Amino acid sequence: MAETAAGAIPGEADRVELTVGAVAHGGHCVARLDGQVVFVRHALPGERVVAEITEVHRGFLRADAIEIVEPAADRVTPPCPYAGPDRCGGCDLQHVAPAAQLDWKTAVLREQLLRLGGLIAEEVDRLDVRVTALPGGPLGWRSRVRYAVDAAGRPGLLKHRSHEVVPIDRCLIAVPALQELPVLPPAGPRWPEADAVETVASTGGDVTVRTVTGAGTTTVRGPETVREVAAGRQWRLPADTFWQVHPAAADALVRTVLELLEPAPGESAWDLYGGAGLFAAALAARVGTGSRITLVESAPAGVAAARDNLRDLPQVEVVAARVETALARRRITGPVDLVVLDPPRTGAGRDVTRAVAGSGARAVGYVACDPAAFARDVRTFRECGWRLAAVRGHDLFPMTQHVECVGLLVPSAR
Repeated sequence: MAETAAGAIPGEADRVELTVGAVAHGGHCVARLDGQVVFVRHALPGERVVAEITEVHRGFLRADAIEIVEPAADRVTPPCPYAGPDRCGGCDLQHVAPAAQLDWKTAVLREQLLRLGGLIAEEVDRLDVRVTALPGGPLGWRSRVRYAVDAAGRPGLLKHRSHEVVPIDRCLIAVPALQELPVLPPAGPRWPEADAVETVASTGGDVTVRTVTGAGTTTVRGPETVREVAAGRQWRLPADTFWQVHPAAADALVRTVLELLEPAPGESAWDLYGGAGLFAAALAARVGTGSRITLVESAPAGVAAARDNLRDLPQVEVVAARVETALARRRITGPVDLVVLDPPRTGAGRDVTRAVAGSGARAVGYVACDPAAFARDVRTFRECGWRLAAVRGHDLFPMTQHVECVGLLVPSAR
């Protein structure tokens, strides 16, 4: 591969030596090459690396650190042999010590609130933004793993920003029950007819394997309906219905939402993007049977799961609709005291955020799986006269760049 001369414009596969700068959203660090931004994966701030250019764009480059000339103190040997440049793209941070991963994610969350959320440094400092670990350690936590299948029928995981499959024999972040399944080689079969193999190990003890083809999905092992345990309840839902992938995540998020919102008996609530009803059930236990909780969910499987699992809670109404549609067409109406927002990775967006800000609620608990989308919605809340009163980060996805946070938003008058 070509070495790039000083001052030359590098192309794909060229190698350059860089001093790595700060972390950025997306699992990389920022470096500069003759003034041009380079997003470098598999590096740490302060390191001197040889990086191979993987993508050339107008105004920026992407690169992988393939040789570490001067390592940072927080660099460790990745525990997984498939982690690293041109290998599995599932884990972004296996080269980072576990405690430093929390610092990395805290820095990303702070930076997004400053850059996209419109907060100033003093406001972020007062919020004491930090990301904390969940029980169980950085490996063996993922309870749902989808393996892609290559042309030879071998299951594996995809390279970063690619559809190329990397065949593997074990995924170390999967829970032990999934690692022990005879799904991957050498013990497992090939899957010549499948596009993907989906595996689930629920907190209720169920283990399910499903194959995905152009004709649909087929369960080849275990129950089609799995049990989950969270918020003091047992849940039953189809194996392909959304549920948090870290076994401790659901309880951690419920606990944080309740601590921040402090629901009181008799208060009403909206659970928007409510899924199977995790937050609605937790709120119902606090506000009592004399109140009203409205859950809005658009996915048919989520709606069915919510109605089935919350049948014993007469104060909960499940509305099958897109959240923006339900708000715009007044499928749900106020007055309302509390709102839980748990939108997809793209965030709630301006229309939903403005509608919630105008609902008359005294507080919003925003559960976010993307710090950039969260920060953009925080800015919209601020434009509507609200403020971010608290934020807590949870490391629901160790070894990856992903981070979950819960924000408390209240009208500025409070």
